[in-house]
Amino acid sequence: MAQAQVPHPPLEGAQLVIGTIAVSLAVFMNVLDTSIANVSIPSISGDLGVSSDQGTWVITSFAVANAISVPLTGWLTERIGQVRLFMASIILFVISSWMCGLAPTLPFLLASRVLQGAVAGPMIPLSQTLLLASYPRAKAPMALSMWAMTTLIAPVAGPILGGWISDNISWPWIFYVNIPVGIVAAAATWAIFRNRDSVIRKAPIDGVGLALLITWVGSLQIMLDKGKDLDWFSSTTVVVLALTAVIALAFFIVWELTAEHPVVDLSLFSKRNFTGGTVALSIGYGLYFGNLVLLPLWLQTDIGYTATQAGLVMAPVGLFAVLLSPLTGKFLPRTDPRYIATASFLVFALCFWMRSRYTTGVDTYSLLAPTLIQGIGMAGFFIPLVSITLSGLPGNRIPAASGLSNFVRIMCGGIGTSIFQTAWDHRTIMHHAQLTEQANAYNPVFDHSMQQLGATGFSQPQAFGLFNTMATQQAAQLGVNDLFFVSAGIFVALIALIWVTKPERAGGDAGAAAAAAH
Repeated sequence: MAQAQVPHPPLEGAQLVIGTIAVSLAVFMNVLDTSIANVSIPSISGDLGVSSDQGTWVITSFAVANAISVPLTGWLTERIGQVRLFMASIILFVISSWMCGLAPTLPFLLASRVLQGAVAGPMIPLSQTLLLASYPRAKAPMALSMWAMTTLIAPVAGPILGGWISDNISWPWIFYVNIPVGIVAAAATWAIFRNRDSVIRKAPIDGVGLALLITWVGSLQIMLDKGKDLDWFSSTTVVVLALTAVIALAFFIVWELTAEHPVVDLSLFSKRNFTGGTVALSIGYGLYFGNLVLLPLWLQTDIGYTATQAGLVMAPVGLFAVLLSPLTGKFLPRTDPRYIATASFLVFALCFWMRSRYTTGVDTYSLLAPTLIQGIGMAGFFIPLVSITLSGLPGNRIPAASGLSNFVRIMCGGIGTSIFQTAWDHRTIMHHAQLTEQANAYNPVFDHSMQQLGATGFSQPQAFGLFNTMATQQAAQLGVNDLFFVSAGIFVALIALIWVTKPERAGGDAGAAAAAAH
């Protein structure tokens, strides 16, 4: 973000420690909320009386609101000041978290999550700005590595904490835990940074572009979320939403390419490195996040895992990610980032291929092994791709490039969740129909199985009911396996996009790069 900042000396001693902890707590709270609800969807859905696929709107509503607010960070910073905006973001995040916990109905919860996602947008890029300004330039890599550790640990802690809270307390507390953390972060931030704010000026805002952005992104996400319930394009509502999204997107592209102060600088897509890096990063993130929601949901609804157990299955992804990320940062300047990104995508493909071979009797080791290996891919996922995306851009364009790349990535995360949920339902229905086609008296295997069940004391309706339950579980298993297999294939195909780019060896802006990465 282009900010006119007053030059402040680096922090020292206790002030530096407290400032780092304050910023890290805010980031931890923010990133935690992108994953803490994933394993709690069945609990939330059951308590509010809605289906699990409606429950996933709790995740997508946050992601979309977050994506829309990110491009506004630069403008808001110039109008309010980076410290005041960061403080306001933390305080409003705490208030919206409290509202989420109090939610008596799904619409109230979704509205609260939209507010939470919107106010969370500026928090991560501004945390990066404040942290880098607190350290001497020579120690910027250390500051970034500490910041990256926080953003890697939070998604791992989210499913574990969310699962334990859902099983042992109640789901509202996955939001209430933000309140004490946010209060401490806000108090410490104000104590350390209140006299280190940026210069405020009246910057112009692209109101038309912002309205079009909200219209097309919101229409697209609502269409994806409601499509299954409304039977897709046989519904007038879905058709209207689709047309609205397409028309608003077309006007948005034309407007942003001609506006004097665009909210999103779409001309960046004329750069090969930016386009290849952003598309590969965003689709890869959409696949990763969609599977991050799908796996615990499948474990709880079809395999009989508790929320805590599902969270623990997701936990090992952070082990190698935390251990290897500093090494990635160390070796990146010495090697071609395309090699590291390619290796990362191959690791992701391997993990999803391993998961595509799951059965309904899957054991704990088979669940944990791919998750553990996935951490290796995570360590080489963000940093090299952001390095490629920003490669060759002049310094004055890096803030806009960071914001746009971040916007596309977060949006793809929300869309990926909706697509995976819908695709799983469709594949499950298809497989269930194929399995029950075999349930007839002319199939000797099925007939023999029914006779055996009858011999053990089952009535015919009970025997058919048992078969249907087993077929439903098996259909869900086959459906989730299909999505894992397709994800593996897409990750392999995305490698071609990585090699379309030609990254230039340059110093770049580490702070902007890390902000874009997260």
